[in-house]
Amino acid sequence: MASETSTVAIAGAGSIGCYVGGCLALAGRKVVFLGSGRVVEAMRESGLRVSDLDGRDRLVEARAISATDDPAAALPGADVILVTVKSGATGEMAGLIGAHGRPDAVVVSLQNGVDNADRLRAALPGRRVLTGMVMFNVVQSPDGEAPLRAHRASQGEVMIDDGADGLVDLLDVDGLAVEARTDMKAVQWSKLLMNLNNALVALSDLPLARQLADRSWRVVLAAEIDEALAAMKAAGIAPARITGLPPALLPKVLRLPDWLFGLLARRMLAIDPQARSSMWDDLKRGRPTEIDELQGAVIRLARRTGAPTPVNERVTALVRQAEAAKRGPPGLRPEVVGGGPRSA
Repeated sequence: MASETSTVAIAGAGSIGCYVGGCLALAGRKVVFLGSGRVVEAMRESGLRVSDLDGRDRLVEARAISATDDPAAALPGADVILVTVKSGATGEMAGLIGAHGRPDAVVVSLQNGVDNADRLRAALPGRRVLTGMVMFNVVQSPDGEAPLRAHRASQGEVMIDDGADGLVDLLDVDGLAVEARTDMKAVQWSKLLMNLNNALVALSDLPLARQLADRSWRVVLAAEIDEALAAMKAAGIAPARITGLPPALLPKVLRLPDWLFGLLARRMLAIDPQARSSMWDDLKRGRPTEIDELQGAVIRLARRTGAPTPVNERVTALVRQAEAAKRGPPGLRPEVVGGGPRSA
């Protein structure tokens, strides 16, 4: 049973981990950050700045931060372990939790995609592993900026499996709204539909708000979502309603003219003007992306059901090319990404 005195380990001090952990620390929760040496050093030296789209801008003082790159120091004392690493590091983190985490610690996956919680459960038999989903975008400050900043750049909450006593009360703090759900698998698939845009932001090299305001890009996203919905329907998967719109209506709304889309999708467009996607940041930093967990999940599901996915496959191939080139986001035009005629 979790309580407000429980110790929370942030297993992956990246953008999401720093924001979530920072909000918890500011609320007086006991938090230990497990991250890379660069991030740990930055927090130890200058603290952690936590800001959001609603106007909050707060600082966790360096002296109040417990941060380490040593799992043997971070995990043994944790009552709750929030896994916030990228999907590619899930297996490694599961091994660290298995080696150093308490058997009775509650493990919560706060990761993109639909398979990470299942991977953690498979790797941690007998342990309590919950599915979670972060519904907002977080931007981390550029390397060298001090203090390190985690900025929530869009609206949204954290959703987690219902049934863990006291967990929502522990995690639901100022700046971090947390909701318990009984349909987290459906929530994951619904969030995946919107996360298909992460790759388009990365390929366009445009801020998220600007990219979403352009119908040419929304048409590509709508085509991706159409393919995903067809594959999900064939597999008997019903995505949850997590925004104001039923998932089935998303492609229709995305294809509306810009002026009408702007009127009907105010919540979707309530985004910091400089916000991008984590996949954009990965390409910028020359890191592997989560394309296999997003478009890849759609493609794998479609292959099992016989549904076609030409747009998701093309987007995946273009992201793979950008990963291999290591020249950052390529700045492609929507007709190139969507498979239309090439133009300058």
